[in-house]
Amino acid sequence: MTRETWATRAGFILAAAGSAVGLGNIWRFPWVTADNGGSAFLLVYLAIVLLVGVPGLLGEFVLGRRGKKSPVGAFRDLSGSRTWGLWGVFYVVTAIALISFYSVVGGWILRYFGESALGLAGAQPAYFTEPGAYFGAASAGLDALGFHLLFLGLTAVVVYAGVRRGIELGTKVMMPAVLALLIGLAVWAGTRPGAAEAYAFYLSFDLATIRANFFDVLGPAAGQALFTLSLGAGTMITYASYIDEDRSLPFDGTVIAVLNTLVGVLAGLVVFPLLFSLGVDPSQTAPGPGALFVGLAGAFSQLPAGALVATAFFGVVVLAALSSSISMLEIPVSFLVDEYGLSRPQAVALVTVAVVVTGGICAINPTIAGVGVFGFVAGPLVDTLLTAGLAAVLVFVGWVMGRDAVTELRSGAGGVTDALATPWLLAAGVVLPIFLLFTLLTNFGVDASIGFWPTVGVAVLVAAAAFLGVRTDRSLV
Repeated sequence: MTRETWATRAGFILAAAGSAVGLGNIWRFPWVTADNGGSAFLLVYLAIVLLVGVPGLLGEFVLGRRGKKSPVGAFRDLSGSRTWGLWGVFYVVTAIALISFYSVVGGWILRYFGESALGLAGAQPAYFTEPGAYFGAASAGLDALGFHLLFLGLTAVVVYAGVRRGIELGTKVMMPAVLALLIGLAVWAGTRPGAAEAYAFYLSFDLATIRANFFDVLGPAAGQALFTLSLGAGTMITYASYIDEDRSLPFDGTVIAVLNTLVGVLAGLVVFPLLFSLGVDPSQTAPGPGALFVGLAGAFSQLPAGALVATAFFGVVVLAALSSSISMLEIPVSFLVDEYGLSRPQAVALVTVAVVVTGGICAINPTIAGVGVFGFVAGPLVDTLLTAGLAAVLVFVGWVMGRDAVTELRSGAGGVTDALATPWLLAAGVVLPIFLLFTLLTNFGVDASIGFWPTVGVAVLVAAAAFLGVRTDRSLV
């Protein structure tokens, strides 16, 4: 079976950027920023995107383009090890976990978009009156299940159409639309009363705040960077596997990271001026999954032409969500096509049925041991899977591919890449895995139990053991 490829370079960049530009930027970014000190969080986040995100993105690109297969086949073929191939299944599982909660949130957005659009016909959107109660009723139960199925169906249609006619064509429309609408909304929001105060909260450089809260902000900023760049789930490995020509991976990766960050920053330039214009404290706007729907819904209800603004805003979020969800669905679809020879329609149907079930559980949101399934999947489970997934990619690139990774990175790139390729390999193979392991340990509260520096020591020891194990165990190499 002939493997599909991207038709154009722009198509690949927009598809990969569309995967990164999603709910993490518009749904999660503003409230995580507000919860972690505004500008202090923003600066730490931008630093992690540059120093961790871009090198990690290049690691997934190198692995994907070199392997020309889904994560399972790429790990297995490039290592000659069945053990690494089995590890590739981890990314298929991660993708299913991601889309299981993502399609539920996508369903919420579709509902709010439809409700807002009805407001243009004269009927006041139902969530205007009691935004908190409306979200509480809409976020779980049979209604949430129905909209989850609708959003999943839209995603499946795009993936069914294939790489060129579905994913590439769809993201070529979605990404420019997202940017244009966000820019327009940001310009309009800048004219609102209180915009200057919002910009000070969001953009001002406050070194004292950063120093005082750096380690508190570091974990959330790292998690946000991985989530928004689609790292650790195998998405970029899969997308890079469809590249059929030499091109500059550093250039493509930088453009994708810039577009992704631009959308996140633009989302903040829309959200914070709206909240400040109404005298709303961003840190008190229902932190968590409901922030976008409760805090902003209250803002829209008090704005002139609020239904129109709400329709435009939720329309942006729908497009951004779809551009990401199609990349998540593509990972298990690519796995079934590559490894089992299924046709694309068969693979899409099989994976969609599986996510109907797993996402349905998140939509109904039963409680186990006092914790909602949605909250567990969308929070600690996904954070852990993404961090572990990217750490494994970087260990593989640095210690299994080695100089082949440098060769692949240099292919199609210029002289600057030739000079930076070896330092990049050192960072990717040693420094970044240690950082990610430290982040993983802090996610489990190890630093709170034994202290900061002992946790760093544990991360170094675990990383050293992993490096030694990969180098000495022939079944892994």
